[in-house]
Amino acid sequence: MLEIGNTIPEFCLPNQDEEEICFRDIKGKWIVLYFYPKDNTPGCTTEACDFTAAMPDFTGLDAIILGVSPDSPKKHLNFIEKKELKITLLADEDKSLCKQFGVWQLKKNYGKEYMGVVRSTFLIAPNGTLAYRWDNVRVKGHVDAVKAKLVELKK
Repeated sequence: MLEIGNTIPEFCLPNQDEEEICFRDIKGKWIVLYFYPKDNTPGCTTEACDFTAAMPDFTGLDAIILGVSPDSPKKHLNFIEKKELKITLLADEDKSLCKQFGVWQLKKNYGKEYMGVVRSTFLIAPNGTLAYRWDNVRVKGHVDAVKAKLVELKK
């Protein structure tokens, strides 16, 4: 489990266009790395649309937004086109990044247990360390909370 101040592990994952995005290439900016369970589901759609709507604010704060789920690049592209998203989505099909960040966990729903992504967001500082984290995220108001924390940390 990554704690505040820990160095973020190196990673490379394909985005919706099957281009490889590597941490080493984006370090130096603030990064909002959010993990979500599945494309085209209600909560995940709301979160992605909220981040898309707030993108100009994050860009103005020198931050980039990356969404991560186990879905394939093709599913991500469909999700982006269908919902007119402006954010970059990374495909973690083998769940390696989810596991590194500790968000691949046992979940319970209607009495059934299964492994899945626990909605979480990590704010990564330009020096490559974890600046803040949100676990078990509730979508409503979350993007504003991330934006407020980023403004606070940049002071």
